[in-house]
Amino acid sequence: MTTNKDELKSLLIQAVEDHKEELIDLCSQLIKIPSENPPGDSTEITTYIDEYLKNAGAETSWYESAEKMYNLVSTIGEHRDGKHLIYCGHSDVVPTGDHSKWDFSPTSGEVVDGWLLGRGASDMKAGLGGLIYTFALLKKMNIELPGQLTLAIVPDEETGGEFGVPWLLEKQLIQGDGCLIAEPSSRFNPTIGQKGSYWFKLKVYGEPGHGSLSPLAGNNAIINMIDAINEIRKLWELEIEIPDEVKPLIEKSKRYMREVEKDRERFQPVLEHVTVNIGKIQGGTKSNMIPESCEVEIDCRLPFGITQDDVTAFLHDKLGALGIEYEITRFGFRSNANHTSAEDPVCRAIIDNITYVTGHEAYGVMQWASSDARHFRDHNIPVLQYGPAYLPSIHGYNEKVKVEDVVRCCKVYIAAVIDYLYE
Repeated sequence: MTTNKDELKSLLIQAVEDHKEELIDLCSQLIKIPSENPPGDSTEITTYIDEYLKNAGAETSWYESAEKMYNLVSTIGEHRDGKHLIYCGHSDVVPTGDHSKWDFSPTSGEVVDGWLLGRGASDMKAGLGGLIYTFALLKKMNIELPGQLTLAIVPDEETGGEFGVPWLLEKQLIQGDGCLIAEPSSRFNPTIGQKGSYWFKLKVYGEPGHGSLSPLAGNNAIINMIDAINEIRKLWELEIEIPDEVKPLIEKSKRYMREVEKDRERFQPVLEHVTVNIGKIQGGTKSNMIPESCEVEIDCRLPFGITQDDVTAFLHDKLGALGIEYEITRFGFRSNANHTSAEDPVCRAIIDNITYVTGHEAYGVMQWASSDARHFRDHNIPVLQYGPAYLPSIHGYNEKVKVEDVVRCCKVYIAAVIDYLYE
């Protein structure tokens, strides 16, 4: 087997091209296996992947983090003194919803006119299939790596990821010098940073009374909540100083929103502001009773330059000034804005090889949502996200992905292993 890095990359890229039908069949089979979360039972899909990896000669380890939620981990490469790269993907998908609104079965897995169809096609069974195929191909071809490659397949990303990546990292069941997650991205723009998340429930209290005496009687919790929401929405108006070190990333991300996802151009301000979504509200008992309580659930995303603690202080300051009785409970995603330098070796390995495979300029951008990437950064593991996707179909009806994008990503994955580990 050749040891020249460029020759080896060319050999492996050609192997993906020559056997791309096998790659697409693997992705198709993954889509055909239901793995909605909730409920989160990953038994069937994990069993299938486990058998696929064992047929390639790889050893696997199962870790049950919650009932019927299985993490699957496998490592190849004998040189433990070399660099260690992690390839990570989640096997769960969001619920399919009303099947009558789909033009095809959510578990189709069929290829029609160059599109691979079904729930998870873009998020992220095609990307997951690319990682699995890359890993298995390196093993089957007996490629001697100067370091190690770990494949980590997790069952619980779509509901917040408590039993997936953070569980593995906290128990030190995976480790590495860098990581790629095959989450959906655009063709030439991996996500190397993401905004922070601050989800919370706010409960506001009042005093009940007869509705016919309002507003003179009682203390209306819904009216108090209206005042509270108006104050919370002022988070968007905060002038935030973006740190110098991430300004280039923000500018590139704005360029991306102007030139690539052009329908996102008007959303450029979200990169520098706290977004505030009043997502759920409930309160009161009936129309003729003054409500004694009201509760809302709110999703805020935090740019660089403001922390979760800053938001907490803002909320207590504004709500306290209203003189209302309230309580705040955090839930769901919790993080500050985070990123990996575009010059980190793992970012360079992916970004350079996107250009190597496609001949097109590539650069990393900011993600305005959140993902498992934050957990790797919490454990000081540089990470980025790059995967095949038809972005408008993610989490919607008629999810799909272009076959050519799946093949392209797989070529990047396999070339990046060589560049990263041989560097």
